[in-house]
Amino acid sequence: MNVIERIRNYASLIRFSHTVFALPFALSSVALAWPAHPPAAGTFLWILVAMVGARSAAMGFNRLADRKFDALNPRTSGWELPQGAVKVPEAVLLTLVSSLIFIYAAYRLNFLCFALSPLALAIVFFYSLTKRFTWTSHLFLGLALSLAPIGAWLAVAGSLLHAAELKTPLFLGLAVLFWLAGFDVIYSLQDRTFDLAQGLYSIPARFGVAAALRLSSFFHLCTAIFLALVGMAAQLGIIYWLGFTAVAAILFWEHRIVTPTDLTRVNRAFFDFNAYVSIGYFLITAGDLLVNARLGN
Repeated sequence: MNVIERIRNYASLIRFSHTVFALPFALSSVALAWPAHPPAAGTFLWILVAMVGARSAAMGFNRLADRKFDALNPRTSGWELPQGAVKVPEAVLLTLVSSLIFIYAAYRLNFLCFALSPLALAIVFFYSLTKRFTWTSHLFLGLALSLAPIGAWLAVAGSLLHAAELKTPLFLGLAVLFWLAGFDVIYSLQDRTFDLAQGLYSIPARFGVAAALRLSSFFHLCTAIFLALVGMAAQLGIIYWLGFTAVAAILFWEHRIVTPTDLTRVNRAFFDFNAYVSIGYFLITAGDLLVNARLGN
């Protein structure tokens, strides 16, 4: 196996392309914090390093924790660990190195981020175990990703952080939590039969397909509510609210293309639609703040 192929296998193992889900919300948080806490170029760089490190560590741990189930599941049996394209010691090393990179990046950001970095890792690792004992595992995954916008705000604010300003990143974190939980429920519909057979927990396995889709819709309604609260807390303008309407429409349409009688478009709903949501949200947030800054000057 050549070096390029090995790197490709590692990137596939940690689903590097799925960084598109969390990173735009972290960047949105940086943009929202910018008027009060303009970050230096170095801060921005270390936020990106921390994001990649944390997510790579989380995915590496998840693949290691679930490798027995992944090997048995027809949908995942062709993944890198079950197929031996990446060996277990290599995945362990990747997870450890990624964790250390994240902790070092947090250290370079500020003391608060550094002090909280072990707790952040514990939360993102814990998610991988929850499917063994609770159907709320989707919410734990949402909690893990919600740390991205909250952590990004702490990274740029540092010791200048004021408690009163925390409502904006907290609202954004809650929006991410319910957004991720909502589309993870849709994604997990593919594994309902397998989860039932293996005694694993999920909302589709616990409540059935129709009820799972209703709960997913409720989670995305919560997402829209918290994104609206972000707009109000940050006093954003017309560009944000127009973009918010578009994001809400995408979330609504996501639930139109997946129904209890037609699950053929689950992957499209999972990746395409939610990539539009995350990237689109960042663009409209940054755009609104940029226009407001220009008008203010």
